[in-house]
Amino acid sequence: MAEMRYLQAINQAMADALRADERVVVFGEDVAAAGGSFKATRGLLDAFGPARVLDTPISEATIASAAVGAAMSGLKPVVEIMFMDFVTLAMDALVNQAAKARFMFGGRSSVPMVLRTPHGGGLSAGPQHSQCLEAWLAHVPGLKVLCPSNPNDAYALLRAAIDDPDPVVFVEHKGMYASKGEVDTTRRVAIGQADVARAGRDLTLVTYGATVRTCLDAAATLAAEGIEAEVVDLRSIQPWDEAAVFASVARTHRVVVVHEAVQAFGVGAEIAARIASDAFDELDAPVLRVGAPFMPVPFARSLEQGYFVTADAVVAAARRVMA
Repeated sequence: MAEMRYLQAINQAMADALRADERVVVFGEDVAAAGGSFKATRGLLDAFGPARVLDTPISEATIASAAVGAAMSGLKPVVEIMFMDFVTLAMDALVNQAAKARFMFGGRSSVPMVLRTPHGGGLSAGPQHSQCLEAWLAHVPGLKVLCPSNPNDAYALLRAAIDDPDPVVFVEHKGMYASKGEVDTTRRVAIGQADVARAGRDLTLVTYGATVRTCLDAAATLAAEGIEAEVVDLRSIQPWDEAAVFASVARTHRVVVVHEAVQAFGVGAEIAARIASDAFDELDAPVLRVGAPFMPVPFARSLEQGYFVTADAVVAAARRVMA
């Protein structure tokens, strides 16, 4: 295995997919000559040429619509939306076209496209460049939504997304791009399969993306108090691994669901509701959620730090369910 940054793992996954399948194409704003706004596509134009790595106009609606058409015509497009906030401009193509095609055509047509997009705060990018909108997309039947927490999973899940016959939204946290880890390029991870990032016996922390690290830090603090927290990394938000989460709940009997996105009407609300309806007898305490407050992401660094989900907030929620 080689050590890579999270960003390098994504780049390597695209390069390997382009090399393995001539149907794979990459396009988006500044992804070719400039190598992408965060340099995730750096070097791909030189390696694979302008017929397979293309710059587009500054129009998210056009990018997503072109991807749907290309996918239905036999290609496997991997497109980039520069910030997840801008996915709002691509919603018709994603929600009304890509997600519905297999259903509307009786399974005779599919849309094998991947839409990559970075979410999250931490860069003082303000309320229009820092949102976590994955719950919107997870709500749509026909879309898969992935959010890896480390370079190894980023590589494996992006390869799985490109191989998938249906549309996949691949969410990357821009604050994690520089993080490092060992990457096994021969490894594959099935979409919809969670990972137990830390085993524990006393409570379960269910999370994904950047807050996996937050929960691991919280678990270390709790361990010093004699509380062993299990950390379940969903990896896939839609579909999510109910079996893995319910198995963890059966072991620990207490749950806190954690995500950076706004807490209200979020991914955590769905998971908490499903646990309450389908695993209620395993619970010894109410399911708690930790998420961002119901407000736009602040621009000022001091206010943004107060907006973030922290390990201290997770620890406080864990203590409540343990009381």
